[in-house]
Amino acid sequence: MKNIYINLLLLISLGFSYGQIDRSNPPVSGPMPSIELGTPIEFQLKNGLRVLMVENKKLPRVTANLLIDNPPFSGSDKNGIYSMTSSILGKGTESISKDVFVEKIDFMGASLSINAGGAFASSISRFFPTVLEMMADGALNPLFSQDEFEKEKAKTIEGIKSNAKSVGQIARRVENVLAFGKDHPNGKYITEESVNNISLDDVKSFYSENYTPNNAYLVIIGDFNPKEVQKSVKNLFSKWKKAKNVSSKKWTDAKESNNLTLNFIDVPNAIQSEVVFQNIVDLNIKDPDYFPVLVANKILGGGPENRLEQQIREVKGYTYVARSSIGSSKYTKSRFRAFTQTRFQVTDSAVVELLNEIKKIRTLNVTSKELSDVKAKYVGNFVLASESPSTIANYALNIKTQGLDKDFYKNYLKNIDNVTIDDIKRVANKYFKLDNGQIIVTGKASELLEKIDNVKFDGKIIPISYYDNYGNKVEKPKKPEIPSNISANSVLENYINSIGGREKLNDVKSLILKYQGEAMGANIISEEKRLNNKLANSTSMNGNVMMKIVVTENEAFVKQGPNKMALPENIQNDMKKSLGIFPELNLLNNPNVKFVGKENVDGKEAYAVEVTGDFISLKYLYDVETGKKIREISTTNMGGQSQVQESVIGDYKDFDGILFPLKKSQSLGPQKIEMTLIDVIINQDFEENDFN
Repeated sequence: MKNIYINLLLLISLGFSYGQIDRSNPPVSGPMPSIELGTPIEFQLKNGLRVLMVENKKLPRVTANLLIDNPPFSGSDKNGIYSMTSSILGKGTESISKDVFVEKIDFMGASLSINAGGAFASSISRFFPTVLEMMADGALNPLFSQDEFEKEKAKTIEGIKSNAKSVGQIARRVENVLAFGKDHPNGKYITEESVNNISLDDVKSFYSENYTPNNAYLVIIGDFNPKEVQKSVKNLFSKWKKAKNVSSKKWTDAKESNNLTLNFIDVPNAIQSEVVFQNIVDLNIKDPDYFPVLVANKILGGGPENRLEQQIREVKGYTYVARSSIGSSKYTKSRFRAFTQTRFQVTDSAVVELLNEIKKIRTLNVTSKELSDVKAKYVGNFVLASESPSTIANYALNIKTQGLDKDFYKNYLKNIDNVTIDDIKRVANKYFKLDNGQIIVTGKASELLEKIDNVKFDGKIIPISYYDNYGNKVEKPKKPEIPSNISANSVLENYINSIGGREKLNDVKSLILKYQGEAMGANIISEEKRLNNKLANSTSMNGNVMMKIVVTENEAFVKQGPNKMALPENIQNDMKKSLGIFPELNLLNNPNVKFVGKENVDGKEAYAVEVTGDFISLKYLYDVETGKKIREISTTNMGGQSQVQESVIGDYKDFDGILFPLKKSQSLGPQKIEMTLIDVIINQDFEENDFN
């Protein structure tokens, strides 16, 4: 039940913030500004390192960006060697220990990062000579210790294990495999097995073969003395040895699909669907189509006011975010992607809406207002980004590494402004390849098979294939059989008996449960007070009550401080379905409750029971073997915005003959909150203001 409260708080907050912004009046654009990068001082060392220095006296700071512009690496049985090498670099040098190295950087208030593709440093001007020296030392004389290697290897494997059931991680991995293939740089992925194939000697060899000045660029921008810095660069980097052989292309380019296909990945623990349309594109930043493609993608799905989000979120109410993106590369083919996340119930409809919007931008002219609004946004975003020295450094690098005209960024906004309505339709047809694309749906087969088996677009059923979590083709998943002797009532009765029995539960006239946890460094207390026809849940942070939600037979409201806000009547009606000291007692023989089958939950078989509502839908999962509840999943929909929350429940403990779960955990965005039961109070009298 607690996840409903969190969902409501999120949705209410989103609604308030969204309503306070007037998005109907885009800024009026004036003359197109241009970006002056300054004339760089350029020189090249004998080992091949190319150096660009640009003075910028606006702030007493200097940034240095080192890029090793090697071609990407194809897949192998040692995938992960690049990230393993990156994780060790910057952890001390042959002359300075890791702790001393980090301490010196912190003392200067500087930043320094080193990875297998280069390095980045930034500091105030007076410390820059020291920081540049440390950057060179860390990059060219790394300390490859077995101890550090084993630590980073363990961290990498732990990360792989923790993401093994991540629906997003699985979806991205299979999307890449289906688009490019496992041997392609963009399709390879890291596994525990491939990491275990890597030794410290492999890392050392990879570093010596690929961390070379042959294709390296060093860009320095800021407030510095050019003669002194040039001298320092020569002293620090001249001994960097040039490699005899530089990595070259060793993969086969991705091939386009011959027709529109639908591809499904079954992830039993999914709580919503990941929906993607993708196709291969051949685009680089020098291409004449580059600027029209940027604008076309921006209109279709490049921001919160885009067409995809307006249609799928605002009009249909299927999701909160729907976007698109398109890649460019001088080395490989890239992808166009249109994507969203949505509820199981509308997954097939979301697929069709995604395709409809792509079709519309290919066949109908965009409006003059859409085009002018996007151009206006580009002005603000581009100028704001260009205030950052690191961005300017990247621009300077792009000019060199991509072979761009020296005035490319000076004329950037002018080129955006030159894009026409006809350009949009032309590039949409060329790069948004509706007839040669892949739809990838990642979600729970038990919820989705009937919905996606016969998805139609333009009057034709889209052919479907099935894949496992690593992009291997598999047979169609079998729909779980629903046992004839199992019903919602039998599952609920079994749960009631497993935690104490109906007679014992009916003796409870009031209940207080307190859970404690931590989030963002703060102490969180969640207190739930229940009578048979009343419920109050308060959430405190560091002793201060942040929110209180009250539900009775007559009303439901949210209270924050002195502010009290009644919830809409239809939401109140859904929340009242969870009233009761033990809600399962009230769910027996309820027409809104249904048994929906058997599911696998972390290796355990579980019976699934759903409580349907207009705005709030609940799913409870009960362990087949013990009868105890092990999951609660709530889906809350409000104003076209959808929030899905999953609570993991376990470690039951006896309190006066009734079992309560000691542990509850749930994800709130990227934050995972672990809550522990700290108090159970049975049959205590309540004050009247407990529910006010």
